[in-house]
Amino acid sequence: MEFLPMYEFRKCVERYHGDRKILSFSCLDQFLSMAFAQLTFRESLRDIEACLRSMNSKLYHMGIRGKISKSTLADANENRDWHIYADFAQTLIHQARKLYLKDPFVLDLENTVYALDATTIDLCLSLFPWARFQRTKGAVKLHTLLDLRGPIPTFIEITDGKTADADVLDTLVFEAGAFYIMDRGYLDSARLYVMHQAHANFVTRIKCNTQYRRLYSRPVKKSTGLRCDQTILFTGVDSATNYPEQLRLIRFVDTEKNNRFAFLTNNFEIDAITVAQLYKERWKIELFFKWIKQHLRIKAFFGTSPNAVKTQVWIAISIYVLVAIIKKRLGLTPSLYTILQILSVTIFEKTPIFQALTETEATNNNMCDDNQLKLFTL
Repeated sequence: MEFLPMYEFRKCVERYHGDRKILSFSCLDQFLSMAFAQLTFRESLRDIEACLRSMNSKLYHMGIRGKISKSTLADANENRDWHIYADFAQTLIHQARKLYLKDPFVLDLENTVYALDATTIDLCLSLFPWARFQRTKGAVKLHTLLDLRGPIPTFIEITDGKTADADVLDTLVFEAGAFYIMDRGYLDSARLYVMHQAHANFVTRIKCNTQYRRLYSRPVKKSTGLRCDQTILFTGVDSATNYPEQLRLIRFVDTEKNNRFAFLTNNFEIDAITVAQLYKERWKIELFFKWIKQHLRIKAFFGTSPNAVKTQVWIAISIYVLVAIIKKRLGLTPSLYTILQILSVTIFEKTPIFQALTETEATNNNMCDDNQLKLFTL
């Protein structure tokens, strides 16, 4: 917890008056209790209460001043503004991006490369009636913009399951010169044109029913898997009006798996094979979603209100980014998964964190691969 920027946390609390009329259980107590739940894989509020009360003599030294109780924590998650923890997570993200700014990227590009996608978290509709997805099913969507040099999430939006993926493009502020890698669910001509006018680059996949006209074809090396590199114009009634400028269509065949791809981009400067390689890097955001669902508590929630759900998700993201910051600042070689596992069993030990996270390094080097998802490769 010493790696937390407490001054910034207090600013977030004051911004939304989080501790107004609070006598005992502060926003910091709430954050630390929920952080404990994430780090030690607690399953419920009663689980958190029982475990923390068993360590009552050590809570003060952790920074928890208030009395831990199930009802108090439930009320805090229900009523404390989730924007407090969203803003604080953005502060941690800003710090993490600085630390990972100079990390090497697979491709020789100086531009920032983002992957944009959404994942669905299923919910019980009777408990979460506000999160409608299907007639008998509830869900929330986690829209995420991932910086592929970290990978660090730079933007997260939590909506109900019925929200279309492309709708999130209306809330993004596009970075000039950056690349945004998206699947075909984000193929919206009007929104893509807004991105183009902001001087941002996009790479997405074209739909089979997209109407267009070929203007020019460039030669390609078919030995690399490329099949064509064309300049096109939309000819659909709406798409031609919404996106009146030229686009680049690249067709590629993955000979290993015999898959065919058709990529659409507004960038005419990079090589055609680089466009295909950029889209291949989009798998990192799928890996990110699998990782946080597997190792953080964001599939089972401690409260049923929108505020409680968003509070838990944002605190989980804060812990993920905090562990990434610790990994970089201490120069640790273990994976994020290994660090989380070690912290879960040493969280109340009076051992320096660097010592706890490095003593097992020699042992881990001799162990077989644990077949865990790894977001950070060295």
